[in-house]
Amino acid sequence: MSLSVSTPPSVDSLLGPGGALEVALPAYEHRPEQLQMARAVERAFAERSYLLAEAGTGTGKTLAYLVPALLSGRRVVVSTATKTLQDQIFFKDLPLMREKMGLRFEAAYLKGRSNYLCLHRYDAFSKEPQFGSREESRYWPKLKAWAEATDTGDRSELDLPESFSAWSRLSTTSETCVGTKCPQYETCFVTRMRKRAEQADLLVVNHHLFFADLALRSSGKRTEGVLPWYEAVIFDEAHALEDAASGHFGCSVSNYRLEELARDAVASLKEDDARHAMLRALAARLRAGADALFAQAPRALGLSGHEASVALRSEVMAKLSTPLEGVRDALAALSAFTVGEREPELAALTRRADELEEQLSFLEKAESADHVYWAEQRGKGLFLRASPIDVAKELRERMYGALDTVVYTSATLAADSRFDFFANRMGLYGEDGQPVTRVRTLAVPSPFDFPSQAALYLPTHLPDPTAPGFIEEAAEEIERLCEVTGGRAFVLFTSLRNMVRAYELVAPRLPYQALLQGERPKQQLLEAFRETPSVLFAAHSFWEGVDVPGDALSLVIIDRLPFASPGDPLVAARIKQLQQRGEEPFELYQLPHAALALRQGFGRLIRTQSDRGIVAMLDRRIVTKAYGRVFLDSLPPARRMEDVVSLSRWFNGPVRPVRTLR
Repeated sequence: MSLSVSTPPSVDSLLGPGGALEVALPAYEHRPEQLQMARAVERAFAERSYLLAEAGTGTGKTLAYLVPALLSGRRVVVSTATKTLQDQIFFKDLPLMREKMGLRFEAAYLKGRSNYLCLHRYDAFSKEPQFGSREESRYWPKLKAWAEATDTGDRSELDLPESFSAWSRLSTTSETCVGTKCPQYETCFVTRMRKRAEQADLLVVNHHLFFADLALRSSGKRTEGVLPWYEAVIFDEAHALEDAASGHFGCSVSNYRLEELARDAVASLKEDDARHAMLRALAARLRAGADALFAQAPRALGLSGHEASVALRSEVMAKLSTPLEGVRDALAALSAFTVGEREPELAALTRRADELEEQLSFLEKAESADHVYWAEQRGKGLFLRASPIDVAKELRERMYGALDTVVYTSATLAADSRFDFFANRMGLYGEDGQPVTRVRTLAVPSPFDFPSQAALYLPTHLPDPTAPGFIEEAAEEIERLCEVTGGRAFVLFTSLRNMVRAYELVAPRLPYQALLQGERPKQQLLEAFRETPSVLFAAHSFWEGVDVPGDALSLVIIDRLPFASPGDPLVAARIKQLQQRGEEPFELYQLPHAALALRQGFGRLIRTQSDRGIVAMLDRRIVTKAYGRVFLDSLPPARRMEDVVSLSRWFNGPVRPVRTLR
């Protein structure tokens, strides 16, 4: 990285009072909180230590870590949980630093392989294109024209439906890619992306790509990942790391994955090749075995409905021993036929069949005490999964030994004003309770004036959320609250069932546009919400990573405290693990986990210094239970209110002056 300024820049000269950013942007006001965090990140790079930095909304934390990262002279990975933040960093913050702060550097934006067109697969597909529907086939002329002209091969350049099924045959994953043996390896879009990344000072990725790459590198089987060598990592939106890591340090076998292998086996050779008929027969055998397995699995495992999950135990898997053996035998036969063949596609089939056979055996035994095993049904997909119960050990073994500088940051890292929960979940303390490396912590408060900008409504007249009739009474309260703000509300639920039921009860009575998660893609829902006063009924993905500043969002309603379901196999396994250690799972895991989740939901409301609105928590337990104090103490210091009349008077009365950012 080179710098265009005559004297060596520093965090203070760029972000401090009268610094380069303040001079270049007259409207920008120096933020002491931002400078405090930037200095802490700078110190972590200088000391080669680890930092946990909680930075409240509005502190400007992105620039606070980007500036010292670029000044460090080291190649740094910045990993985010959402594409929204990834885009903001690469297309907004980094250009600002070049144009207004005089920094010269190279940065690369990286996504997973499946986001890029595979030229090798595209050539094969073009000779005999097949689509899931006539509607999909209408995109083919546009896709062909794009494929001939694109410089990046990035699917995001195309306006394709999210459900465009043909894309899986036009792209690859780390599993299906044939790597350096591919005839198009040098011209491959992923290869070109990686070469650009090798010249970059800063790599902007997401958590899923980071851990997919880390899992691949540390597996001991294949060493080439998507990311080039790096020296330090900054995890933004770090509260989402545990779930992302769990998914990539385990294994998953599904009907989709087996079908993809069978399909690729048939497509790997031309029909006039003497081996094609045998490959087709082996693929048919694999399909038949997979069909038998996944037809019997739901009843044998106790799955019901299109969205369900159950724990897997060895005695339960024994009910599927016959179809499992059939699939393993089919995989072994495919591997035996393709092993030693010269074509890279056939070599890849051998590797994939062997991996699937090994993972199926691991799943069938379900005997590792360090893993949780479960089956999950999502629509037409059925997944057999295993994940490490505790990613702490995995992170210590796979990542910490190779990196001396790691920064974790988020608006929500501390639970009950302590970092212990997050630090332990991330493995920053060993089994002996001692830190694995030098770890510092920093809590930078938001500069927003929450007592003036936000009200926290805590009604106690509603029944306990576990009582019959709760959602019906909650629906009436939702309607009353929407009258106060004229709609412009997120109604966030901890379960899809309550979300749908509340929508059915409330939406017909609302004079505003009512939106329901799942009816449209997430981005389309947000665009519709911003365009006209609306009430959005949502769950899961809308609790975090959603930014709606201004008057469009003035009310966030939360139906109940977001305790993770003890029926979730992974949650149940973590609770059991703590119990076996003689520790209290509610105090050490369930409560702090829920407190962080509630803070994320609250964080949807106030996004700028001029925002003003209400967060309503309909779960009376936050007031009536002793543990409610942990939730209340974790939230920003908003004005607390208990009746709708006072709430309406506060919201619709004279507008109070709002303190600007310092």
